[in-house]
Amino acid sequence: MSTSNPTTKSISLKEYGIKSENVHYQLSPSELHDITIDKGMGREADSGALAVNTGEFTGRSPKDRFIVKDKITEDKVWWGDINIPFSSEKFDALYDKVINYLDEKELFVRDCIACADEDYRLNIRVINEYPWSNLFAYNMFLRPTEDQLKDFDPEWTVINAPGFKADAEIDGTRQHNFAILNFTRKIALIGGTGYTGEIKKGIFSALNFILPVDKNTLPMHCSANVGEEGDTAIFFGLSGTGKTTLSTDPTRRLIGDDEHGWTKDNTVFNFEGGCYAKVINLSEESEPEIYGAIKKGAILENVIMDDNGKVDFADTSITQNTRVSYPIYHIDNIMEPSIGDNVKNIFFLTADAFGVLPPISKLTPSQAAYHFMSGYTAKVAGTEAGVVEPVPSFSACFGAPFMPLHPAKYAEMLSRKMKDSGVNVWLVNTGWTGGPYGVGTRMKLKYTRAMIHAALNGDLGLYTYDTYHIHSVFGVAQPRQCPGVPTEVLSPRTTWNNDEAYYKTAFKLSNAFRENFKKYESGASEEIRRGGPQRYAF
Repeated sequence: MSTSNPTTKSISLKEYGIKSENVHYQLSPSELHDITIDKGMGREADSGALAVNTGEFTGRSPKDRFIVKDKITEDKVWWGDINIPFSSEKFDALYDKVINYLDEKELFVRDCIACADEDYRLNIRVINEYPWSNLFAYNMFLRPTEDQLKDFDPEWTVINAPGFKADAEIDGTRQHNFAILNFTRKIALIGGTGYTGEIKKGIFSALNFILPVDKNTLPMHCSANVGEEGDTAIFFGLSGTGKTTLSTDPTRRLIGDDEHGWTKDNTVFNFEGGCYAKVINLSEESEPEIYGAIKKGAILENVIMDDNGKVDFADTSITQNTRVSYPIYHIDNIMEPSIGDNVKNIFFLTADAFGVLPPISKLTPSQAAYHFMSGYTAKVAGTEAGVVEPVPSFSACFGAPFMPLHPAKYAEMLSRKMKDSGVNVWLVNTGWTGGPYGVGTRMKLKYTRAMIHAALNGDLGLYTYDTYHIHSVFGVAQPRQCPGVPTEVLSPRTTWNNDEAYYKTAFKLSNAFRENFKKYESGASEEIRRGGPQRYAF
């Protein structure tokens, strides 16, 4: 067992109503690592990383995410199943209960920053019940210098109490866990869940409201990197589509892997100071940069280890959402500061389990806006109870659970930026080829990397009939040739070797797109609506 000797630096939390003096302020990663082990809350892996179990919740709980409905939000937020309203009175009462609970606890406090661009900087104070949650905050947010800490004035506060359980009937929550944003009080209140992703996604959700409304800046659930010529590439995608893997490229400098802003001056800046990557089936051969980042200072979540601390990355007995967080400096090839300009390419990543979308295709501006608002990927059999065949899954703007405004607001901002910058937009299928899940095979990572590198290098040719084929269902332009990729792989219909089955499945997916888009039509322009696929009924 390690021995921890935390620094004595503390901070008063009386302004939040917390009277406890058992408060640790700005502890180092090694101190938080050791305290976690001493308390029996984690183990050290053979890599030196800290391994923890987040408890009942191993992922976000979107149905338990609320926004306080007040003068700031009532006329701007797109209220509904994603943005669920919460009353100010209920928030104030629940806040007091959480504060009383924390008053009896040993607490860990960290001052940190969101947004690498100083013009958009947001100062944050994170108050944690658990030491490893505070280490997560160190990893994932930007770390202020000692000089910055001298006059640090937090604008937003994250209060994180995993051990507190709400009484749904009294407190107004759906069940005992909750994540609530209050834009008037500038507080993200999280309780009843140890899943650390709620901490960073709380601030991401706040910025997704603040930046478009106040700063004319597009917030994006994406990764980004920069090439040797200074060109920036953006990668949108839902969990499991390869967003972190494909942006972590030894030939390009990483800006960030999850959350960014695109300014009116055509620069892209990272919101964060770290990466939060899925590690299911991780290997050193396929993802050496991420594998190498798992060392002292990193936190592994919900993985299975043997008695010697060796992690079995293929073991999903706790969850398929096994993860690691680490500070971005664990990656060698990074942009410092985490800002890029000259945006040239955007990639929409989808794991199409139906196996009908081309492995790479070029989108028109209207198609790009349509696919951005759709945010398509697919669930495969076995990932959830009752899923026995591929199921389409749509998440607007590739991040609906974090988007407080109507998706059309973000899509229209993206369309304007695309036109102003002359950017190329690509739809990349990292899912199945040769048939749907259970029949076909997963697209080889080496082929996907080759296609992305070809797009980045301009090797996919000009958009002409000789170089591209227009997909007869989705209308997207698929290249006929790509260096390093067999020609037949570029045509999903060819890989099926059964035209009737292919088109039947393709139109089934296109109908799902159109059905999903109905809820956005009233807020979408005619140009965006024209970007959708053809309709056909089977």
